[in-house]
Amino acid sequence: MNKPVLVILAAGMGSRYGGLKQIDPVDAQGHKIIDFSIYDAVRAGFGKVVFIIKKENEKDFRECVGDAVSKHIEVEYVYQELTKVPEGFEIPEGRVKPWGTAHAILCCKDKVKEPFAVINADDYYGRSAYEELYKFLTTHEDDEKYRYAMVGYELGNTLTENGSVARGVCVSDENGFLKEITERTKIVKTETAAAFTEDDGQTWTELALDVPVSMNMWAFSPSILNELDAAVESFFANNVAANPLKAECFLPIEVDKLLKAGKATVEVLHSSDKWFGVTYKEDKPFVMESIAKLKAEGVYPEVLW
Repeated sequence: MNKPVLVILAAGMGSRYGGLKQIDPVDAQGHKIIDFSIYDAVRAGFGKVVFIIKKENEKDFRECVGDAVSKHIEVEYVYQELTKVPEGFEIPEGRVKPWGTAHAILCCKDKVKEPFAVINADDYYGRSAYEELYKFLTTHEDDEKYRYAMVGYELGNTLTENGSVARGVCVSDENGFLKEITERTKIVKTETAAAFTEDDGQTWTELALDVPVSMNMWAFSPSILNELDAAVESFFANNVAANPLKAECFLPIEVDKLLKAGKATVEVLHSSDKWFGVTYKEDKPFVMESIAKLKAEGVYPEVLW
């Protein structure tokens, strides 16, 4: 069996952060969060990393991340572009926003033939999460259903003091399998818990801090790519037609559809590590402190590569 592949979503515009946060250093040695993710994946046994980026960012991305990493693990690049639309569809006039995470993963279809994990470039997930994903990917295969997994985190451990976040809110059964996942695109921390809005802040619904959420850390067999092919075509026919400038095809939503159709199971894996990330520039000092602490504890060497 081929070693699992790590697919990294790194084509986001970084609009809330105010720059290309994927290549912004988080320590004195110039490492980015993505370096720690790849280091953990290599340590867990992954055999290749596929970066999903914008073509226009390739030179900077290679120089800042890819060239150093490629000395330790096989590297490939995939480009998520607005021009990658299903046959028969056109780019709406004025559209600049990427098509979403499901569309991004679909861009890997010609490059990824092995079981694979998916992560965000700007999220730190922790060493144990990669070990859990590797174990799952090397011990599970599709049978009468697709066999997928995700790493779940408690909502309270994934919030920032500096603004809203998007999270996939999860409901699991008594056996630890995902029953449903609902993408909430605007969740904020409150004095007592958290809350989300779907109408630009006119109304808010409270969420408990121990609610499990998806941080876009998934384990898939290649079967997901054929499903996303059909999903993206449906998205363009329906969602883009209704909301041409802002509609996005979210990976958690498409996974939820497969669950409801009885085509897949998703085992919820748990990481013992604390998540952190840089949604906003104001998050960066906390991330740097966290990285320094992990180095002091011996989790990482001073220089990774």
